Amino acid sequence: MSRPGAPSRRLAGCVALTATALALAGCGSDDSPSNKAGKPEMKITGAYMPAPVMDTMAAGFFTVTNSGGADTLTSVTSDLASDVTLHSTKGGAMEEQKSFAVPADGSLDFASGGNHLMFEKLTHKPMEGEKVSVTLHFTKAGAVKVSMPVKSATYNPKTGH
Repeated sequence: MSRPGAPSRRLAGCVALTATALALAGCGSDDSPSNKAGKPEMKITGAYMPAPVMDTMAAGFFTVTNSGGADTLTSVTSDLASDVTLHSTKGGAMEEQKSFAVPADGSLDFASGGNHLMFEKLTHKPMEGEKVSVTLHFTKAGAVKVSMPVKSATYNPKTGH
């Protein structure tokens, strides 16, 4: 036989235990989708610069892959040039951009005929085989350093030549 009030104490204990378990489950880890969506994780691949034909300007290409929350590429700096600008190409017309959105769990391509970097007022004309140091500046992810190899002026990333 049980004592009076024992079932209500057991019920209260179960309710408290359940509430604690639910509260802990809501904390989540760094890998939870809601936290991951808020923290951009940038990976830069396929970076290259075609060997410039002019002494004063060059272009740069790469892909940004983001495995986290949305972010914005706001600027690019490099020791190679006093001015590095972001450009888009639409309908054959090149236009300077202030920034580029990088979607959550998505990518942003900088490729010949599309988005690209313009290096202006070069400190020197980089030669094929040289590596150019570039820093991409993101609103949330911060600065991401990239080593951009200089390829032949006719380099095609699809064929590797």
